[in-house]
Amino acid sequence: MLTLGIDIGSSSIKISAYSTSTGETIASTQSPDEEMEMLTPQSGWAEQHPETWITHITVCLQKIKKSIDLAQISAIGIAYQMHGLVLIDQSGKVLRPAIIWCDSRAVSIGNKASTNLKSSYCQENLLNSPGNFTASKLKWVQQNEKEIYSKIYKIMLPGDYIVYRLTNKITTTISGLSEAILWDFKKEEIAYDLLKYYDINPKLLPDLVSTFSVQGEVTVDAAKEFGLPKGIPISYRAGDQPNNAFSLNVLHPGEVAATAGTSGVVYAVSKYNKADSQSRINTFLHVNHTKTSTALGVLLCINATGIANAWIRKNIAKHLSYEDINNETIKAPIGSDNLLFYPFGNGAERMLCNLETGASFENLNFNIHHQAHLLRSVHEGIAFSFAYGISIMNQNGIATKTIKAGNTNMFLSPVFRETLAAITGTTIQLYNTDGATGAARGAAVGAKIYTDFEEAFIGLKQLKEIKITKDEQKQYQKAYENWRSGL
Repeated sequence: MLTLGIDIGSSSIKISAYSTSTGETIASTQSPDEEMEMLTPQSGWAEQHPETWITHITVCLQKIKKSIDLAQISAIGIAYQMHGLVLIDQSGKVLRPAIIWCDSRAVSIGNKASTNLKSSYCQENLLNSPGNFTASKLKWVQQNEKEIYSKIYKIMLPGDYIVYRLTNKITTTISGLSEAILWDFKKEEIAYDLLKYYDINPKLLPDLVSTFSVQGEVTVDAAKEFGLPKGIPISYRAGDQPNNAFSLNVLHPGEVAATAGTSGVVYAVSKYNKADSQSRINTFLHVNHTKTSTALGVLLCINATGIANAWIRKNIAKHLSYEDINNETIKAPIGSDNLLFYPFGNGAERMLCNLETGASFENLNFNIHHQAHLLRSVHEGIAFSFAYGISIMNQNGIATKTIKAGNTNMFLSPVFRETLAAITGTTIQLYNTDGATGAARGAAVGAKIYTDFEEAFIGLKQLKEIKITKDEQKQYQKAYENWRSGL
């Protein structure tokens, strides 16, 4: 029996076919081959057309059906880029490009909300500042695009929209509402007080469904459009970071997952309703949260990880593959001979209190530094930013002794993963999974092909473990302290 996982990233769409009997991914594909277009009409803005996601999903399905019979698919799971905003009218037409996760236009709106609402409300009820999350983005549309706002029938997260296109059902999850900052953790209901403050009608929100449940079935029209058999249930939906944690079997308090795709994320599971006083890290409902069993995801985000690596390749090392870049970085010494890179060039950084500092190289010396130094400094700078964020998590009582990650993206870089392990003193474990495979596993749980979570991870295998000795840590620590002093 097979399930399908669809992962809607901001760089690409990935689809994996998964065998529920062996726990193995039997086919996988992505589109486009390079990074997907991100629209930036103004500085600090980031948008994508939802139809672009649909196009690349269709391309992936055309590719993957060369390896499997789509008629064997028993269920579909969806993972998606978090915090986006998709607007549709009564007929289901998209009203404007989606405002995606790294868009910064609503920062001032969210900051004003944090100031004007009761000081305890955001901390105790939302566990976050409204910041530039989905609710604040919607308020921006209300203030700046009144004609579009007047036509809104429903708002959706990116994953909600994909489920809608497949099933013709407009729904979301409580985990999704929490990532939009539209969930009241204290009252365990929609954040009506925030909606009232923003003058947003709650009727704009989709109906709620469970994360692991049959949320609709592929319609006749969707079957024709996507080339899928009609009637396949969509039985799992989650934001990319909760889904990544699920894919790594990170479900219990104290467990930590990480990703290093377009953005970089450390995601720890907690059972405590606690917020960072400066909202530098954020708390959402994890995929397995229930009223009787609290599971919260505490998320640290670095906006520019893979996108910084892609930029350096495109502009400095376009003749190299990513594997070549990983090999080239090893040619430069630890600390890159004092060349420092700060990867903060992809919108407002939450862990820097929503500042847009921009990315930069420091101490570039034309007589010392060459290509390997530039490339290594980028990988080190990304790892240093992870380490700085993890220190914020530690200040908030989140321990990070072991970090689980998929053996993919920046974790394929020896410099990145060894630097991160050395500075944080953690053990990094790499596994044979990714977001699309996680979504396929989730689909099997939601469709009750698997009876419990334990059964869903029969094929999950640890491939590598990175642990740096105390003696080795000293060189890395010196380089990090040098980088840290420049923040």
